[in-house]
Amino acid sequence: MDKFRIRGGHAIKGRVSISGAKNSALPCMAAAILTPGTITLHNIPYVRDIITQRRLLEDIGAHVLTPELRTHKISAAHIEIMAAPYELVKTMRASVLALGPLLARFGRARVSLPGGCAIGARPIDLHLAGFTKLGAEVFLEAGDVVARAPQDGLVGAEIQFEKVSVTGTENLMMAATLAHGTTTIHNAAREPEVKDLAELLNKMGARVRGAGTPTIQIEGVTELGGAEHTIIPDRIETGTFIVAAAITKGELEIRDCNPEHCNRVIAKLREVGVEIEEINQSTLHVRCGPRGLKAGDLITEPYPRFPTDMQAQYMALMTQANGRSVITETIFENRFMHASELQRMGARIQISHDTATVDGPSRLIGARVQASDLRASASLVLAGLVAEGETLIDRVYHIDRGYEKIETKLKEVGADIERVRESVTSPLPSQEEEEEDDA
Repeated sequence: MDKFRIRGGHAIKGRVSISGAKNSALPCMAAAILTPGTITLHNIPYVRDIITQRRLLEDIGAHVLTPELRTHKISAAHIEIMAAPYELVKTMRASVLALGPLLARFGRARVSLPGGCAIGARPIDLHLAGFTKLGAEVFLEAGDVVARAPQDGLVGAEIQFEKVSVTGTENLMMAATLAHGTTTIHNAAREPEVKDLAELLNKMGARVRGAGTPTIQIEGVTELGGAEHTIIPDRIETGTFIVAAAITKGELEIRDCNPEHCNRVIAKLREVGVEIEEINQSTLHVRCGPRGLKAGDLITEPYPRFPTDMQAQYMALMTQANGRSVITETIFENRFMHASELQRMGARIQISHDTATVDGPSRLIGARVQASDLRASASLVLAGLVAEGETLIDRVYHIDRGYEKIETKLKEVGADIERVRESVTSPLPSQEEEEEDDA
């Protein structure tokens, strides 16, 4: 497996560009299944999850061309298999997003149940209950979810989510585009990625209203066509680089981002002493304030509040802040696994159930640490940037799932970081190593 070797103590300075959001690109790629037309997607990040999603599409019979590095042209005109195999689903939970489009267009679908997850159990009961509301017959068979639509197709319905689910909202929204009548999703996820998917669907001819609000209404149409769409910038990568500038007492110009999508993160980081100036609608200027960092309590909640996907990075930052910070995780029950690795580097962190107490500032010392999931690995990189000596991070395939060449971007702005490649190529993560963002 590849590793990162980081020699800390270097303030990062310069300009960095943000890649497309993989959590938007994944459902947009799945949406291509809904039409025989060609879907052209720009600003696709070159990350491991995208490669997995492309493989899934090709396995079921779609053709995916990449005329440019970050452009995908997807044609699902000749889908041959209405199933997503376990070998792919176990490595990326977003594979379950094939279920809604397959069911809507072909009337049947079979997708393996997602396996265990390093950051907590996230069953897809909300997805399945929603498909049942649309008239589908849904059952389990040999570890697979099997769904069959009525002979005349899915029928619009009122769907009430008991809890907010990003992939649940996306899956049901896609399925409802080809249903008869109108579907209303209540307590829908409000993330920018959901809104971005809705914009693509509407370009394809769907009639989706209310995306970005708690109530989404979808008026079904008989068919969808091809479309061209540009994926939004990655708000979590944006937040990660803001923290990178602050934790190293550096200065960054962050380009090709969308500050509006990061409002709560920006507000919180300003509160703890990070100076963030919005140069324009796609550029931020970031540096640590003259008084340094101060402690600040945090509670993770669904969008538009502070995202769980920035909790680990915030914890790394608070190890360098003056005072005590209390971080409460409300989304996932097992998302403090990075804390023990930060402790190995000298961080003073106490965990109690869903709460982490961080006392700072701590003198971090480089150590050999292990990434447990995507965002945990980002927090270890951030800690390594400020730690004395050398930090070696194992299992960086986790960070490759969601960050495009993060070591290259950091090196270009002054970080002493390199990828150490081993001679034996690592396989795809096993079921126990699988991790996915959001709910």
